[in-house]
Amino acid sequence: MAVERLLVPLSDTVTVRQTVGHAVRSGLERADSLECHLVVALPYDADVPESARHREDADDLLSRARNWAEEDASDADVTIETATLGADEYLFGPRDYAEIFDAYADDHGIDRVIIDPEYQPGVSAQLLQPLERELERIGLAYDEAPVDRPARRGRLVGGTEDFDRLFATFWISYGFYLVLGDPTYWFDLVTGAAVAAIVSVSLAQVTFSVPLDRVQSPIRTVRFVLYIPYLLWEILKANIAVSAAVLRPSMPIEPTLTRVNARVRSGLPLTALANSITLTPGTLTVRADNQELLVHTLIPAAQEDLFDGGLERGIRFVFYGRESAAIPSPEERDEAEVVGGEEL
Repeated sequence: MAVERLLVPLSDTVTVRQTVGHAVRSGLERADSLECHLVVALPYDADVPESARHREDADDLLSRARNWAEEDASDADVTIETATLGADEYLFGPRDYAEIFDAYADDHGIDRVIIDPEYQPGVSAQLLQPLERELERIGLAYDEAPVDRPARRGRLVGGTEDFDRLFATFWISYGFYLVLGDPTYWFDLVTGAAVAAIVSVSLAQVTFSVPLDRVQSPIRTVRFVLYIPYLLWEILKANIAVSAAVLRPSMPIEPTLTRVNARVRSGLPLTALANSITLTPGTLTVRADNQELLVHTLIPAAQEDLFDGGLERGIRFVFYGRESAAIPSPEERDEAEVVGGEEL
């Protein structure tokens, strides 16, 4: 008897129910028996505080998906397997997801992967097109589930999450305006409030792509304030090192291009890390793609600091807490490499 083996990566989207139904139906159309593997890939590492909650959410989603598949299978010969992937490793961009799906497919003899068009495994942006390109690159067959997508209607204000975004964007913009201006001058107070209001209404949804946590967000703000002196110290040290290199007659400047896999999520944490690296003299973030950074370093000391990962640990402290900052350096993890030298 022919058996069709399908792999269905799940994320909690509005179309996940339709995707599971399509997988069951399409599998039974191709064969007399179906083996449906429902998996959730976790994008966070075990030492990030929110990882426990994401594992619980994954278990809940897998339980619901199993019930859906059993309901759609009815009396057909369907075997359902569920699994959580990535619990013991770091998943960053589409390549990591494609590779972990490929490894699972090899282990279980998977014929096809059924992709939810809204697939979004906990990161700040959808992975669909980049993920499909990576699946094609490694030669893993896939089908995109033909689901009915709901209309996307943007809202300026509506609900608690939108208010939180507006509130946070307003005060960030207002504070930045007053730092540049005079907080004791009434005109700056008034114009600053007006500008912050316009910025928050226009850019709140862009600035914060995920809902804010009313408990964690203020804590992260405090940790960011603590991070600023450390960043200033790193900037000062880098200034001295670059100045010393430039002033020496031998000019020990060795431009290199370094690729680093950062252990921070894409979105605001990755942006903060990339900007921190750029603010430090001697280093310039050329590209930030998912969790992969391409950094130009001017002198050997700057490259050594990048391999040491001090700024990465600082950003992890800001967004994930003190325990998450205790992480091996990129060099120790073997996740930093020089990809170009002076000819670049």
